[in-house]
Amino acid sequence: MKVTEHIQQAKNTLISFEVLPPLKGKTIQHVFDHLNPLMEFKPSWINVTYHRSETAFKKKADGTFEKVEVRKRPGTVGICAAIMNHYRIDTVPHFICGGFNKRESEDALIDLNFLGIDNVLVLRGDAAKNEASFEPEADGHKFAIDLQKQVVNLNSGIYLDEDIQNGGKTNFCIGTAGYPEKHFEAASMELPIITSFNRGCKEVVLNNSTGYICNLNDPFDLADKMERVLNLSEDDRTRMGRNGRMLVIRKFDIAKVIDEYIEILNRDRPE
Repeated sequence: MKVTEHIQQAKNTLISFEVLPPLKGKTIQHVFDHLNPLMEFKPSWINVTYHRSETAFKKKADGTFEKVEVRKRPGTVGICAAIMNHYRIDTVPHFICGGFNKRESEDALIDLNFLGIDNVLVLRGDAAKNEASFEPEADGHKFAIDLQKQVVNLNSGIYLDEDIQNGGKTNFCIGTAGYPEKHFEAASMELPIITSFNRGCKEVVLNNSTGYICNLNDPFDLADKMERVLNLSEDDRTRMGRNGRMLVIRKFDIAKVIDEYIEILNRDRPE
């Protein structure tokens, strides 16, 4: 059952939970032990996060080091299937750009479809720990919106292999964290920003100049600011985006941040 169908049919407040795959070496019982006490709340669905592999250096017997790829929390797809089978509850696997090329993403979607999983949450995912910023795999997706388009295409029976004609259509309900996760990333892309009047957020947005600041815990004010962005003319949207980029460069350029950090360290250092 799709998340949208749960929402449409809801008569009361819906509850959902999010779980992390256990560290490698633990069994599915570890997940069940954490979920069992929560079943009394009758969750409508359960999200399962995905964690990409990490680069590690393993010491060999001769004293040299070998570079290896290690995934500490595997099993997202299997956990989704196990939860559905054990509890008869829908699951929403997180589906990320990082660590996948386009063909691997397509194969993963086919697996999810064969398992009867109706929902995916599309995200870009974090940068690898050895990366200063997110880098996609060769022939992989850089942005969540591109991965979302691939899911939409498969829902329409469009596969990467153009020789596949009249291919079977998937029917995924797609949730998306499609907006850049960081205010700085959004501003660097010259996009207007909507943020809340909260510490760490309001400092990077100039209200009515680079975006809009909405009141905390006020969905109506958030809706109003979203409507304002949607109704911006192309010229105003461009102007606001450029203002945001200039603000971030002026106040938060990495070289400037490093210089200020060093200055603080030197200032506090005893003579």
